[in-house]
Amino acid sequence: MEIKKIMVVGAGQMGGGIAQLTAQYGFETMLNDLNLDLVQKAFNFTNKLLSRSVEKGKMTIEAKEAVMARLIPSTNLEDAKDCDFVIEAVVENWAVKEKVFRKLDEVCPPHTILATNTSTMPITKLGGVTRRPDKVLGMHFMNPAPVMKLVEVIQGLATSPEVTKTIVDLSLFMDKVPVEAKDFPGFISTRLSHILINEAAFCVYEGIATIEGIDNSMTHGMNHRMGPLAQADLIGLDTVLAILNAIYEGFGDPKFRPCPLIRQYVQAGWLGRKSGRGFYQYE
Repeated sequence: MEIKKIMVVGAGQMGGGIAQLTAQYGFETMLNDLNLDLVQKAFNFTNKLLSRSVEKGKMTIEAKEAVMARLIPSTNLEDAKDCDFVIEAVVENWAVKEKVFRKLDEVCPPHTILATNTSTMPITKLGGVTRRPDKVLGMHFMNPAPVMKLVEVIQGLATSPEVTKTIVDLSLFMDKVPVEAKDFPGFISTRLSHILINEAAFCVYEGIATIEGIDNSMTHGMNHRMGPLAQADLIGLDTVLAILNAIYEGFGDPKFRPCPLIRQYVQAGWLGRKSGRGFYQYE
């Protein structure tokens, strides 16, 4: 099917970035959130980023204005009634996502594909709350969406091959590297990255090495851009713990159990950069 009009639900960092990306590649894009202030904040941030590109000579002022013109604010999911594709990027909370998908299924025409940007929620379960499980899948962007190349395309049990191909082709059109994955907890990138974070935390917990030493072993030894403990602080240890719990509960395998040290840090309010202290201390 041909995708012409897109809605992104959720105007946070991920949703705003996805909307910027689709608008840059020529799609009329509605950005939806609970109120206009949230949407406008995302538009202002996008305008700022694109203005920097203009200043650096990477984009003309005309191209920037064309991108901004393709972005349409929305505060009502009813606006998705003429969209061909909807990407949900709301908070990682099942009740919220279920409500969004039920409403989208109600208002969207039968051909509309519904995708979630989730890193942990089961795609099959989301598809099951709609009357179109064959048209529900995961489209997991990395942050920041306009820059990072990887897109995980996750198929639920009922997702049709044609729908998967449509979203793989869309990803390629937007100069991304799509990787197809089955619907298992954590998919690929989240599962691998958070197991590394968890094992790094166990190394601290067991007194094997210092925090700096563990991170240096990955940045200087494995050529990672950031050590796993610094990455955990950047993500937020509360978010890391929630993801680890979801993977652990999804598989029921003790190898995925969250490190007690992460749980203790969260209980102490040491959440990483956003709280000023996690594995590292921040000013």
